[in-house]
Order: sequence, then structure tokens, then C-alpha cells
Amino acid sequence: MKVIGITGGVGAGKTQVLEYLNNKYGATICQTDLVAKKMQKKGGECFDAIVEHFGESILNEKGELDRDRLAGIIFNDPEELEAMNAIVHPAVKDEIRKKIAHEERKHTNVFIVESALLIEDSYDEFCDELWYIYAAPEVRRERLRASRGYSDEKISAVFASQLTDEEFRKHCQRVIDNSGSIEAACEQIRGFCMENRMDSL
Repeated sequence: MKVIGITGGVGAGKTQVLEYLNNKYGATICQTDLVAKKMQKKGGECFDAIVEHFGESILNEKGELDRDRLAGIIFNDPEELEAMNAIVHPAVKDEIRKKIAHEERKHTNVFIVESALLIEDSYDEFCDELWYIYAAPEVRRERLRASRGYSDEKISAVFASQLTDEEFRKHCQRVIDNSGSIEAACEQIRGFCMENRMDSL
């Protein structure tokens, strides 16, 4: 089984690339954000540790995490953000390892791990390749304004919190330019396969 890690800055269009890989190559897709959210739900592996650290004031009327209230705490206090990451990130990484082992037993051909923190959390430990989905900053800004209604100030803050283009390129084996159409990005992926004489990834 080939394990590919996909990363890139917000607004780069990673979701479209994932959909193509699933539809064209039958790749199994695993997004770490979704895994993390599931593990933070009541009864999930991270829930009790989060409540123990931050207190019950972060719960909503249903007893679930109030994500807005929690975000207000961790994104305004670097120490609290570090504490949250220390609870969630190792647990998510362990869960991804389990998913990979499960897919290997099923004889899955291609397993994709998508994460904005792929490099920072050292997912290269178990990925065969890391792919960087690139899009020009002005393209990403326009996408975020259109799709999420972000202000320029918020976009700049998000950009500043992520790795630079240089860092992404330094750690990833393949770069897909998704500044234009998704069709152009998909053509690059097909080119990778042809170069390696592979019918699949």
C-alpha cells in the first residue's frame, strides 16, 4: 500500500485534489481535522483530557465542547494552544497509524493522509511521499474571501500562522500547482503517474 501525505496552506484547494484522487484512483482519504473533531466529541479519546485541563466552562448545554469558546481561549494564549495540541495531536497521529494498519489488512492500494500540520507533526515517519498543494497567495486570498467570507486581516493572520512556501517545498517530494483550474492540477497528477509508469499512484 502506498501512503501519501498531502498538505498545503489554507485556500490552496486541497479538498478538490482529494476528491480527484478518490474518484480517479480509488484512494482512501483520511483528513486529520475530521479525525480530531471525532476524537474531541463526548466519549471520544481526547474529550475527558480536554475538559480536565480547561474546565467544564468550555462545555455547551449538550455537554459537548463549545468550539467557539475553546477557540477563544487557545488562540489568545500560546500556552493553552500548546496544551491543547499536546492532548490532541499525539492521539490523532496514533489513530492514523491504526487506520493505515487497518487499510493494509484490507489490501488498500493508496491511502491519503491530508493535514495542514503534516510536516510539523512529522507524518513523514509513515508516509511514502509528501505532496504540497501550492496556490499563489493572491489566488488563495480570493478563494478565502469568496468561500469563507474572510477579511484580509484574518487571511493575513492565518497565512502568518502556517509554514512558508519555502518550508513546504523543502519537505515535500512533489509540488502540485493549483493556482489555476483543478483540471490543470489533475493533469500534473496524471503526469506523475506516467513518469513512473504507474496505472495507479
